[in-house]
Amino acid sequence: MKAAIIGFATEGVTSAAHWAAKGYEITVCDQNESLDVPEAYTKQLGNSYLDNLDAFDVIVRTAGLPPKLILQKNPTVAEKITTSVQEFFRVSPSKNLFGITGTKGKGTTTTLIAKMLEAAGKKVHIGGNIGIAALDLLTHIQPDDYVVLELSSFQLEDFKGPSPRVAVCVMVVPEHLNWHATMEEYLAAKSNLFRYQTTTDIAVYNALSPNSASIAGHSPGTKIGYEVQPDETGPTHTDGAYVRGTQIFYKDQAICSTEEVALLGRHNLENACAAITAVWDEINGNIPAITAVLQSFKGLEHRLELVRDLDGVRYYDDSFATTPETSIAAIKAFEQPKVMILGGSDKGVPLDALADEVAKSNIRHAVLIGDMAPVIANLLQIRGFTNFSTGPTTMPDIVKAARRSAQPGDVVLLSTGCASFGLFKDYKDRGDQFKQAVSSLA
Repeated sequence: MKAAIIGFATEGVTSAAHWAAKGYEITVCDQNESLDVPEAYTKQLGNSYLDNLDAFDVIVRTAGLPPKLILQKNPTVAEKITTSVQEFFRVSPSKNLFGITGTKGKGTTTTLIAKMLEAAGKKVHIGGNIGIAALDLLTHIQPDDYVVLELSSFQLEDFKGPSPRVAVCVMVVPEHLNWHATMEEYLAAKSNLFRYQTTTDIAVYNALSPNSASIAGHSPGTKIGYEVQPDETGPTHTDGAYVRGTQIFYKDQAICSTEEVALLGRHNLENACAAITAVWDEINGNIPAITAVLQSFKGLEHRLELVRDLDGVRYYDDSFATTPETSIAAIKAFEQPKVMILGGSDKGVPLDALADEVAKSNIRHAVLIGDMAPVIANLLQIRGFTNFSTGPTTMPDIVKAARRSAQPGDVVLLSTGCASFGLFKDYKDRGDQFKQAVSSLA
């Protein structure tokens, strides 16, 4: 039996080891001609890395490679294509599986779920699109353990099940339209997580997101909505977790005050409600465990992360905000005047709503960066907002420009609403450089 491992970065290395242990002859296929491949594996590198894949019994694609690129050269191999995530769900020794998808908030929700399960005494493994690759978890998992995986649309594009026992879809907005051909294709990929559930499984969804509700609607299992109204009005869905006034509830049971939640921003109350809804039955409504996590967990790196308080100005790294919606949520998370760092590379999504929010909010100044700087500048000018500057191309200069505009009591917020490419390797590199530049300010 022969396996082609398409892409040999972290995920590919894990996949190769997994299929080799099953007795497959491994061929590493990668565009990088100078890739260092172990001697035990055959290699197919360079421009021909996708040629003649019909000769293999299984084709394991890395998540970042769209299946259509494989099929363009090998139109008959669709049934042979799999992924490390697909394989994990097929062979996991535990069936206590949670899968979380959506646009933004899935990493935070995944972590909250894992921490709530742990606080209730469960042994939990977390991975997928954050942390450890799914296949790397296999050697540690016992049948009674719990596994919580964050899953991207790239990983779910051709997912064929089995689906997890609890599947969660957080807020869904246009994203990765430079990778997916259409919004419909993006939604279809997310839907695959729910499509293969059984009637005894649970589908949790954001009841105020039509896209989230539509995606969860593909599940034959029990569907439970959660919601957080944006203006503190009463909830319309109370079958899961929700916010009423300043209190978080699950159905008719009060959990805690919203003021006790350590995470910043009303959007993080959505993530909290998603996690509560997902774990409620598994931990028998253990409110002390839930509350302990909500009071202590302050967030993941690069998500509204406080970097420094200098001269009365607080600097926050929200580099993970690569969509307009997540930057809007960040703006709303702070009542103080803000100096925003906006822009980056194009993801194929409109920025009008972000420009609307900047124009009507208490934004003292906006530093516009990257390829989208002129686009955002034009949108802001149309709306009568002129307190912006453009031009910095290095993070130290970007931070210095933001500092010049900030006043005591302000927040400087790196929440770009755009992808990072061009100026930075990825959102992590952008966030790391921001933190380093802020820490270096004298």
